[in-house]
Amino acid sequence: MEDTESTNTSLDDKNEEEFYENSARTTFSDGLMGLLRPAIEQLDERVRLTRISQLELRQQIDSLSDDLRKISDTQQIPLDFDVYVKKLMNAKRRVMMVNNILQNAQERLNRVHQTIAKETARRKSLLDSTLTATSTSSLP
Repeated sequence: MEDTESTNTSLDDKNEEEFYENSARTTFSDGLMGLLRPAIEQLDERVRLTRISQLELRQQIDSLSDDLRKISDTQQIPLDFDVYVKKLMNAKRRVMMVNNILQNAQERLNRVHQTIAKETARRKSLLDSTLTATSTSSLP
């Protein structure tokens, strides 16, 4: 009977050590997540706003391009707007490329944010189960 008690004490000590080790790890990961989450959310918001701005710019380029074509078609003076239309189309293409890059970056940020949320939830459930196991094993 005494052997059982000494073994239980040893297991209790081991559970406490694991609890404190897991607690330290969880505290560290929570702190790290706390540092990263605001930066990721801020970056995500800025990417979203930039994409909106890029869309508005693309629409304005389309409108200006249409206006230049109309002016060119109605003018009696032989002005060559084709060069400017081509430049606008080139700018539109670049805006679309930047928009695609931003969209890919935002998708990656969303995946990182989801991974952080999953890891936080996993660690929280692990901590909760460790706390429950520790409190159950310490009962007489």
